[in-house]
Amino acid sequence: MEALQQVTGVAAPLLRINIDTDQIIPTIFLGGTDAKGYGAHLFHWWRFRPDGQPDPDFILNQPPYDHAQILLADRNFGCGSSRERAPKALREFGFRAILAPSFGGIFYNNCWRNGMVPVELPIAQIRQIADEVAARQGRASVTVDLQALCVRTAGGLHFAFEAPATLRDMLLQGVDEIALTLGRQDEIAAFRQRDRLLRPWAY
Repeated sequence: MEALQQVTGVAAPLLRINIDTDQIIPTIFLGGTDAKGYGAHLFHWWRFRPDGQPDPDFILNQPPYDHAQILLADRNFGCGSSRERAPKALREFGFRAILAPSFGGIFYNNCWRNGMVPVELPIAQIRQIADEVAARQGRASVTVDLQALCVRTAGGLHFAFEAPATLRDMLLQGVDEIALTLGRQDEIAAFRQRDRLLRPWAY
């Protein structure tokens, strides 16, 4: 997993509620065992017309949002099925952070494990960011700082957010749970030494 300390870039507002994982990556594109190639089908039914041509009215087809790294969403983003390919599709498209008032629980956890930070902020704050972005035609940079646990905008907005400590450490270091655990070898050895004295029969 690619580490992330902070990301600064274009933020694309997609302020719809209850965007589920089937809207993020439709079932029809989940065939096969390859873990890649899903970004091309992100929001497929919204990004493309029935004839397969990009829909110019959809925000991710419009510059500069077509190169966005941050997605602004509304409540319950990523609800629905537990498919991990939903965050994979978002990450392949180029997103490193998603801001929403709430997320589907499994989707939220999968974001961290796929190199993205899901940030929970009140919808009023997300709309402030979206308004600033719209006023500058998408060219107002937004920063999501995982080290400092805050979101900043070029116009001076500053919002703090919270993150689960273990998931945050994993993304900051770019490691999974196993690698994170193995990085604590000294603590593990000290525990085993103490435990061996208390329970010698277990060894």
